Amino acid sequence: MSSGGRGGKRRGPPPPAPSGAAAKRANPSPGTPQPPPPAAGAAAAEEEDMMDEDVFLDESILAEDEAALLMLQRDEAFASRLARSKRPALPADLAAGCSRAVAFQQLEIDYVIGESHKELLPNSSGSAAILRIFGVTREGHSICCQVHGFEPYFYIGCPSGMGPDDISRFHQTLEGRMKESNRSSNVPRFVKRVELVQKQTIMHYQTQQSQPFLKIVVALPTMVASCRGILERGITIEGLGSKSFLTYESNILFALRFMIDCNIVGGNWIELPAGKYRKAARVMSYCQLELDCLYSDLVSHAAEGEYSKMAPFRILSFDIECAGRKGHFPEPTHDPVIQIANLVTHQGEGQPFVRNVMTLKSCSPIVGVDVMSFDTERDILLAWRDFIREVDPDIIIGYNICKFDMPYLIEAMQRDYKLSSYSLNSVSAHFLGEQKEDVHHSIISDLQNGNSETRRRLAVYCLKDAYLPQRLLDKLMYIYNYVEMARVTGVPISFLLSRGQSIKVLSQLLRKAKQKNLVIPNIKGQGSGQDTFEGATVLEARAGFYEKPIATLDFASLYPSIMMAYNLCYCAPEDASELNLPPESLNKTPSGEIFVKPELQKGILPEILEELLAARKRAKADLKEAKDPLERAVLDGRQLALKISANSVYGFTGATVGQLPCLEISSSVTSYGRQMIEHTKKLVEDKFTTVGGYEHNAEVIYGDTDSVMVQFGVSKVEDAMKLGREAADYISGTFTKPIKLEFEKVYFPYLLISKKRYAGLYWTNPEKFDKMDAKGIETVRRDNCLLVKNLVTECLHKILVDRDVPGAVQYVKNTISDLLMNRVDLSLLVITKGLTKTGEDYAVKAAHVELAERMRKRDPATAPTVGDRVPYVIIKAAKGAKAYEKSEDPIYVLDNNIPIDPQYYLENQISKPLLRIFEPILKNASKELLHGSHTRSVSISTPSNSGIMKFAKKQLTCLGCKAVISGASQTLCSHCKGREAELYCKTVANVSDLEMLFGRLWTQCQECQGSLHQDVLCTSRDCPIFYRRRKAQKDMAEARLQLDRWDF
Repeated sequence: MSSGGRGGKRRGPPPPAPSGAAAKRANPSPGTPQPPPPAAGAAAAEEEDMMDEDVFLDESILAEDEAALLMLQRDEAFASRLARSKRPALPADLAAGCSRAVAFQQLEIDYVIGESHKELLPNSSGSAAILRIFGVTREGHSICCQVHGFEPYFYIGCPSGMGPDDISRFHQTLEGRMKESNRSSNVPRFVKRVELVQKQTIMHYQTQQSQPFLKIVVALPTMVASCRGILERGITIEGLGSKSFLTYESNILFALRFMIDCNIVGGNWIELPAGKYRKAARVMSYCQLELDCLYSDLVSHAAEGEYSKMAPFRILSFDIECAGRKGHFPEPTHDPVIQIANLVTHQGEGQPFVRNVMTLKSCSPIVGVDVMSFDTERDILLAWRDFIREVDPDIIIGYNICKFDMPYLIEAMQRDYKLSSYSLNSVSAHFLGEQKEDVHHSIISDLQNGNSETRRRLAVYCLKDAYLPQRLLDKLMYIYNYVEMARVTGVPISFLLSRGQSIKVLSQLLRKAKQKNLVIPNIKGQGSGQDTFEGATVLEARAGFYEKPIATLDFASLYPSIMMAYNLCYCAPEDASELNLPPESLNKTPSGEIFVKPELQKGILPEILEELLAARKRAKADLKEAKDPLERAVLDGRQLALKISANSVYGFTGATVGQLPCLEISSSVTSYGRQMIEHTKKLVEDKFTTVGGYEHNAEVIYGDTDSVMVQFGVSKVEDAMKLGREAADYISGTFTKPIKLEFEKVYFPYLLISKKRYAGLYWTNPEKFDKMDAKGIETVRRDNCLLVKNLVTECLHKILVDRDVPGAVQYVKNTISDLLMNRVDLSLLVITKGLTKTGEDYAVKAAHVELAERMRKRDPATAPTVGDRVPYVIIKAAKGAKAYEKSEDPIYVLDNNIPIDPQYYLENQISKPLLRIFEPILKNASKELLHGSHTRSVSISTPSNSGIMKFAKKQLTCLGCKAVISGASQTLCSHCKGREAELYCKTVANVSDLEMLFGRLWTQCQECQGSLHQDVLCTSRDCPIFYRRRKAQKDMAEARLQLDRWDF
């Protein structure tokens, strides 16, 4: 996803002036009304004029004029199409002057280096940083606000005894050193000012309220780093000697520094008061409105009430198709762009208001789509450039459309959603329940070189590739979630795509520090990355199948609550004994660290957490009351952003190579967490006993980081819920506020396998269970084949929902038998693994890596590349062969009838997950499930074109008993002749069954591609139907060959 500042609004080099035929681009698609030809009278008058002048034109000149006229008419038609996608026109008063206030939702903030604005800053000269804020007004007008006057700065501690004269000499010395380091810069002064200010460091408890610091203001943002380096390495000051300095807030990005100082957060609304801005002196973008103003005149609105709403952002989703050469993946230097599909939607609206496709050469009409055809690739690209300028999108999306923004969005999805594949088809199938026809790049050129109908089919495919990312964006609420995360954390929206978690916490820390007159030291990278601390407690799991309800007690926001309760922050005293602090004002954590109590000094981290959790509570309350779907989406995104932000603070302090690490905090948090889990276990098992008047003795069967699972011994879900609430209230009263233990759910029945691995029916009300919940087992893991997931899911359903353990056992036996007898569909045996680096970079040989290399040798154009997920199956090979030697491409296996290795799947894929589930239930699970009559029959297919079969001579066999027969015209042996009618009918029935199966699969694929009369070209390896269709087609062809042997 690209935001407006990156997505096409910035002004690039001026477009080339149109000339001749190259200036006329678009050919109207069939059915477009054509302008009428020139009137006959006008043509006659023109001819008469020429005759009067006795000028006779060559026929070629006339032909050029006619072509130019036709091109002009086409260009006018294209321009009229573009006009329909323009933004609404600016109101007259806004277009003419600055008499009214302008409010807009900002989407992106960056800066450029330009000349100082003489009118706004009459006393400045030379180069300066100009901030640019891109956004959209409520009416849908795009705006670029150029902000002037904000200067980059940072702090250093002021040496004791430094007076005004010393500061002046320091300034001069630093200026001289900066001139040596920045000889090419066009600025009159490098260090603009050195000011004495009173601040306090965020680190360690300080008895004095403030200390002297020097605020160093430099001319350009890039000079902060060079100035910081000079001061950290050491500088000699006349009268003070040589000194090196610890710098403060010298690693803050300039745009973020500006946002913090102006109280601007990502995605919020900004207002320019009437008369406080003017039309931009230097236009830098294609926005409708470009204004200049001083940073001090900006008004930033909190995201509340009317200002929590979203502007009507324009979202462009596009996709391109390229014509590749045979045997090569398309390359931009060689292969032309042949189609570009575009969909433009207003944020919050479900349907695009612009839907077009630009094609190279003619294309048949598509219902509801504006089809524009062009003669050359240059024409398409120029037309798309003009389209982008006219549409003026704020956000540009697509699936893997560029090398910067989209990979970050995809990685974010991979963090949030663990899927077996991240292709557009697989992701769309998972979230939207629909797929698209997946046309392999090797046949795109053939479709392009066909006719207008084949190009229409390619255009529909291209449009679907543009439509699905838009659907995913809406379904996963990414715009709402990103905007709300930016508002909560205070960073630009683009930072959420391009940077990690730490910048979000640092932004909140800087904002709170500014309020409290604190400064933050630059100590990034001081940790080695090897420093560790003891993590959270996981109580030993008492594995078993529990047929009585298990109540789950969860700590609400455990780590944030601990930090708030015990005031864990950077203000820990460096040496409590030297400060003579009374013992009652200190907290000693279980890990031995010392922190001051909030009565002495409230920590900045606990304050941030209190505000985040209070804001989340308000957002959840508002969410319950909200009725409008858009308002609900905003509030839900907000409460989720607040939750994530609160939970990120602990991780920020524990990142030893992060922005501001503090292992004393993170180790103290986990030590308190371990203590609280043990404390909870003891209280539950001490209070809820028969001696205490309860029906049964309670038993904690498992505890994990922030929750414990308790068996109270009761048989009803309702009773377990009642006891769970009682236990939560009782134990919460023993903790320091705001630490709170909550009853959340009941599992019944419950299968506890080991630490981090369990499954059960999830109950939040006693009437009906909510869902079947599983953690850490193969229903949610993605490194197994689909057969394992389906098998485990069905077994759990039979055990937990149906309460039919014998049925689950029989289902396992039937599945193993089908696997060994080669009756399992190949699509269920495909394993996928990510190819994260090149083969030589892997320390050990891996199945998917070795297969990718073999596929590259067969066909480089279709082989997987770094970043792809590689599908493979394990085939039968020589005894003792390694797994990486037995991996093979599923399509290659189907085409060559290569036998699968069922024993591998039984031993390495199926057995361990099954035994984990059934061992707590069955006494001899391995003997019952993996041995017996159902494992004694094995069927292996014969390869058709690999191994020794390459050299084998094929012989005809009897269609009845499979005995070898000598005559080429024979169908049956002499022993089966008497069953001729029966066997013939059997062959016909087999062909008919396979034809029906293939027909059903073919029709299903046609419905997916949107046409019931065209061939199916889809080759999506993420779709199980693809493998089934491919196998059914092959089986049907073989069955027809057998039918053809009957000579009737």
